[in-house]
Amino acid sequence: MGTDRYSNPLSERYASKEMQEIFSQDKKFRTWRRLWIALAETEMELGLDRISKEQIDEMKAHQDDINYDVAREREKLVRHDVMSHVYAYGVQCPKAAGIIHLGATSCYVGDNTDIIIMTEALKLVKKKLINVVAELADFAEKYKSLPTLAFTHFQPAQPTSVGKRATLWMQEFLLDLEDLDHVLHSMKLLGSKGTTGTQASFLELFHGDQETIDKIDPLIAKKMGFQECYPVSGQTYSRKVDTRVMNVLAGIAGSAHKFSNDIRLLQHLKEVEEPFEKNQIGSSAMAYKRNPMRSERIASLARYVIVDALNPAFTSAVQWFERTLDDSANKRLSIPEGFLAIDGVLDLCLNVVDGLVVNEKVIEKHLLLELPFMATENIMMDATKAGGDRQELHEKIRKLSMEAGKNVKEKGLDNNLLELIAADPVFHLTLEELQEAMQPLKYIGRAKEQTEAFLTKVVNPILEENKDLLGITAEINV
Repeated sequence: MGTDRYSNPLSERYASKEMQEIFSQDKKFRTWRRLWIALAETEMELGLDRISKEQIDEMKAHQDDINYDVAREREKLVRHDVMSHVYAYGVQCPKAAGIIHLGATSCYVGDNTDIIIMTEALKLVKKKLINVVAELADFAEKYKSLPTLAFTHFQPAQPTSVGKRATLWMQEFLLDLEDLDHVLHSMKLLGSKGTTGTQASFLELFHGDQETIDKIDPLIAKKMGFQECYPVSGQTYSRKVDTRVMNVLAGIAGSAHKFSNDIRLLQHLKEVEEPFEKNQIGSSAMAYKRNPMRSERIASLARYVIVDALNPAFTSAVQWFERTLDDSANKRLSIPEGFLAIDGVLDLCLNVVDGLVVNEKVIEKHLLLELPFMATENIMMDATKAGGDRQELHEKIRKLSMEAGKNVKEKGLDNNLLELIAADPVFHLTLEELQEAMQPLKYIGRAKEQTEAFLTKVVNPILEENKDLLGITAEINV
């Protein structure tokens, strides 16, 4: 495409070649031809003697060499994409020209192809999602015992571990995986049900033979690699299917967005940073900057996917009776672009997790600054064991904590709570004893054990079940 026309950033910058091929023109029209072959074979196998093996062989010989020029010229004349491609296929297959698309309506190729393409795209999304989880699992295992400040309301809270925090990201992605598997396993073809879903044309073709007509959809489904077709339909499959598919993508986008937000905040703290390449420029003005641009791009594309999921929801809601055509233009945009965008999101997630930089000394410094406040309960219990009055000690610690907090916030001093406590005789504790209690691992609860259990009982069995999907890497274009 020339530089004088709009080009889609999802194709130019974000989505992988593999996902783009799934939504390519070649994939679409070659699938149309596979469906026409499946229909003709089914009709022949069910006894329609006007269709011969010679005709089907001719169709198969030209299954993949789409004569786009002929189809484009024909569409200018008839203004109908399906009939233009029926005509173009017939030009290449003169013996079969009269039986291509026999008994079918346009949605036979259009809708069945949409289901086939979405199913294939969901499988690629699953593959990348599994690999994101695998990379996060490695990260969680590596850092399961590294104490770090936890945050509630982005305010310092009881410590956790870096690995335990990663389990929270993983768990959300695994919830998405459950939804994806459910939708993927429930995908069915439309089949060939005619203009209003009644299969009236096949009553004519097969002279009212109900038993034979009942075999059409199952045979087509099997030939196209599906278990079954939707049992009833209008002219189209229910547009609620598109809604279900896009809701899965929106769920993944939400999980990725939350992950990227956490990385952006951690990079601000200089605790954890996304990969930054040797020659990468963080800012055109401020040469020292290392902006979290990949995580920001995850958030940006994820928001697009979340909002895009509204398109099929509205489309499903406003369909009239057996079909209207106000779905078509919207589907051409919203479905491919939703998949291309989530593909870019997952590639970015793979890239970011694979190269995460953990600055352990910074994490330790931040934790030690706050740890005296978090250790006050333990200090109070030790002082009580030494003979102190709990209520009096509680009030003392409250006041001393306020004083230390004031020193930090208003005077810019270090946290001197331990010195203040050691100087107060009511506690009967030396500064050395108090400092001995400042071991971060003592304050992370069961973070390590929870991480190990989560990986062993939940994550690893899923990765083992899907081991054939593991091992991919992601290339980031810009």
